[in-house]
Amino acid sequence: MLKSILLAIALATSICVPAAEVPIRGVVSSKCVINTDTAGVYGNPTPNLLSTQAVDGGVSPVIRYDVIESGYYKAIISTPTAFTSSPTLTDNVTWTGSVGVSKVTDSSMSAYTNNKRTYNNITEVDLTVQGTVWFSATSKAQYGYGKAFPAGEYKAVVLAECIAL
Repeated sequence: MLKSILLAIALATSICVPAAEVPIRGVVSSKCVINTDTAGVYGNPTPNLLSTQAVDGGVSPVIRYDVIESGYYKAIISTPTAFTSSPTLTDNVTWTGSVGVSKVTDSSMSAYTNNKRTYNNITEVDLTVQGTVWFSATSKAQYGYGKAFPAGEYKAVVLAECIAL
């Protein structure tokens, strides 16, 4: 009987013990940093074409990736498929674009050229080498069939992301 009473007191005491939740916080900083090295400019070599290629009077945008910890991230670069702002367009715009490695700080990064995956308007590259790599993107927009782009300012965006694997 005494054992039963002691057991009941022990259980009651353990139920009434105060508790506290102690938070733990942490901040993770990406070890992959993206910077715009060169902003793009559309050239207008013919009335129905806007192009960032130098041969067409344009400037291709260049994106710099600083990879502090290799093997943990992938670069995803999307070339435009629409204007972010433009005059009113009444016909279809056909978009083409590409992304390539333009400069590296480590020669083994040159493998990114052959190891990239391209689909639709997206290029993916696993960032397997520590250092800095510059990607150049081209963008061409062709308007309708035999139509001229209306006069005005045209803007589009290359989206560069660094995704943790």
